[in-house]
Amino acid sequence: MPYIAVKMFPKDEEMKKKLADKINEAVLEVVGCRPQAVSISMEEIDPEDWDAKVRQPEIFGQPDKMMIVQGEKKY
Repeated sequence: MPYIAVKMFPKDEEMKKKLADKINEAVLEVVGCRPQAVSISMEEIDPEDWDAKVRQPEIFGQPDKMMIVQGEKKY
């Protein structure tokens, strides 16, 4: 606990590492858990597959789980 899954368009490895480091820092600061408790995954989704694989089923298909949608806070 916690597990954070990031889905995004393909990016270079350096950018993904920087993002994982920043997410990890924020989780440790805000949640206050041990570093060993944090897991972060990165999944690249091709732009042409984004709507079918992510936007429709995960973003719009699960509105009760979304905290921010297209930049707008839902809390």
